[in-house]
Amino acid sequence: MLARRTVGLVSRGGPPLTPRSPPGRSVQRMMAEKVLTVDTMNSCVKKVEYAVRGPIVLRAVQIEKELKEGVQKPFSEVIKANIGDAHAMGQQPITFFRQVLAMCSYPELLDDDRFPEDAKGRARRILQGCGGQSIGAYSASQGIECVRQDVARYVERRDGGVPSDPDNIYLTTGASDGIVTMLKLLVAGEGRSRTGVMISIPQYPLYSAALAELGAVQVNYFLNEERCWSLDVSELRRALADARRHCNPRALCIINPGNPTGQVQSRQCIEDVIRFAAKERLFLMADEVYQDNVYAEGCEFHSFKKVLFEMGPEFSSTVELASFHSTSKCYMGECGFRGGYMEVVNMDPEVKAQLTKLVSVRLCPPVPGQALMDLVVNPPQPGEPSYSTFIRERKATLSSLAERARLTEQILNTVPGIACNPVQGAMYSFPRVTLPARAIREAEERGQAPDMFYCMKLLEETGICLVPGSGFGQRDGTFHFRMTILPPTDKLKILLSKVKDFHQRFIQQYS
Repeated sequence: MLARRTVGLVSRGGPPLTPRSPPGRSVQRMMAEKVLTVDTMNSCVKKVEYAVRGPIVLRAVQIEKELKEGVQKPFSEVIKANIGDAHAMGQQPITFFRQVLAMCSYPELLDDDRFPEDAKGRARRILQGCGGQSIGAYSASQGIECVRQDVARYVERRDGGVPSDPDNIYLTTGASDGIVTMLKLLVAGEGRSRTGVMISIPQYPLYSAALAELGAVQVNYFLNEERCWSLDVSELRRALADARRHCNPRALCIINPGNPTGQVQSRQCIEDVIRFAAKERLFLMADEVYQDNVYAEGCEFHSFKKVLFEMGPEFSSTVELASFHSTSKCYMGECGFRGGYMEVVNMDPEVKAQLTKLVSVRLCPPVPGQALMDLVVNPPQPGEPSYSTFIRERKATLSSLAERARLTEQILNTVPGIACNPVQGAMYSFPRVTLPARAIREAEERGQAPDMFYCMKLLEETGICLVPGSGFGQRDGTFHFRMTILPPTDKLKILLSKVKDFHQRFIQQYS
């Protein structure tokens, strides 16, 4: 057995080697440290905030658990009015959609006499477009070809015959996926050349979150609350001029109908925006996922693409546009299937090739979501067995939403200190609340935004979960909250009554 020797050990071409000693405390401590820590992670991710699933929602989930465990509260349930999740709030699925999806998932049902023939025909067509005639197979990265063809035909019908090329249609994992993908293509540069993206304030937090993650520059333009959250081109000019001092604005995002503000932009407004984008050489991103959710008299949805082509070749051949739609909103409410599409117009062919490459990295969108998107753009037609049921269900859902939009506006405007614009479309109200100076001071002492303080107290005292306006952006010195109009009418009345009573107590407590 060789004895350990430390003398005479020499490294080849170097100084004598010293024996390896057992790890000391410092080495052990280094080994115990995480490779990935808050200090070493991607700093852009730490800047990401997403208010609709933020701290107040986490607290709501905790309260739900406490109620189940028997903890006594001044309420018996948590009412989540923080997010546009229609089915979670009790909206019923459209029968035809679920019938076709059931047969796509379990093709043996195609032989079941309980399913109508038009539903079977849709299911067979979708399955024939799938590898191995199974929705469990990958699809092409851009989406199933027959579905993209149906989307293109839908866009042509919607826009009065304006041509749509299936090759310009990309099926997506909800509209959010398409929006983030387009932002990835747009963001470039460093310092003052860094891409700026113009977004409305208030905005849907997907935009601010995606821009933070990508390290882009968020360029805010304010909607006009006094004019029912209208969009003013003079405000776009102001925001653009300010932004050009420190970044390179390249894109303009519009949400119409609006989230969180519920406005529906006029055709003239859309035309003005297109002229502005053309003059300033901005890429237009039109978020149109609420296009069927229009309630107010005199309001009408106009797609950006339709208006663009009605303005003539000067604009329709030059302005670059990406528009987005989804299965998650409107009368469908099928959020969980994550179905959507985007259409690109006037995109540089070489950039389009890069877009196709980028979407291929994630293989394909969920195929059940693609199938559902096909049904949204190709629903039952007059004379088909499912048509009458489909129309009845669609109309009932949209009529109920319109009633709830009116009810929300009416009741909130009876509360001193709350002012709510008409809910012209989409699924939300965004009322302004006037808060006492004492409440604002207490919120600041707690390190909270005043409307977060307000909404958290509302949750703790009533079980109602709303999202503070600070999570969406708002003018300095103003405070808001966003609430969905999705709860069933009887529950919505209870919710609004509780908000009214709470606000009166809150004002009295802090006056």
